[in-house]
Amino acid sequence: MKKSAVLFVSIIYLFTTSCDQLVDTGLSNDEIIGGLKTALTAGTDTSADILNTPNGYFGDAAVKILLPPEADPILDYISDHPLIATILQSKIDDVVLSINRAAEDAASEAKPIFINAISTMSIEDGLNILQGKTVGVADFDSTAATIFLQNRTTAELTAAFAPIIDVSLNKKLVGDYSTNEIWSNLITFYNALGPAQPINGTLGEYATRKALDGMFLKVGVEEKKIRKDPFKWASDIIQKVFGYVFKES
Repeated sequence: MKKSAVLFVSIIYLFTTSCDQLVDTGLSNDEIIGGLKTALTAGTDTSADILNTPNGYFGDAAVKILLPPEADPILDYISDHPLIATILQSKIDDVVLSINRAAEDAASEAKPIFINAISTMSIEDGLNILQGKTVGVADFDSTAATIFLQNRTTAELTAAFAPIIDVSLNKKLVGDYSTNEIWSNLITFYNALGPAQPINGTLGEYATRKALDGMFLKVGVEEKKIRKDPFKWASDIIQKVFGYVFKES
């Protein structure tokens, strides 16, 4: 139970260190940072698991990936031409669904990358996170850990997500067409209408960027849960990971 106890105390520590001075928990810095790493690993695992499920992205308005800005002229055109909407709307819906399915496919790749970044965190990094310190932010930052991970992992996550999303976008997911083919057909159809500004562009880079935006949003949500109600969050995680039910006296 020592590992679970250290985890619990270190999460409570997160809640009690919103000031510049760190409180005395009776634990060494190594123990505190070890517990923090365990907590952050559990939090990032939860975020990846949530998104790596059917409707993980598509069913959550906060992270759902919509069409890229390049598609705005199509949406504007549809709103002004109901008859055209009967032709294009289903294609648009297919593209949106498939983009989100691609992001859901890639989400599991985040776990080992987050774990590596967390495991190599220095004691100084950890103490700064516990105090809510973020470079360029004067006030306490309740997403300090998320910002740390975003800075450390974005390049690696992009490299990991991009090929998986590209493969997903080329799968025959809707009818006999891939997402990229549907998108290509959609803009070809629209461009044939003779718009003043024809649309060009692919979906892969856009979908990867938006998938990562959603991932870090979820990681931030988990971090805020830890800081807002550390007892409940720690109890839930301890029960999940160690099978131990911690009851508040």
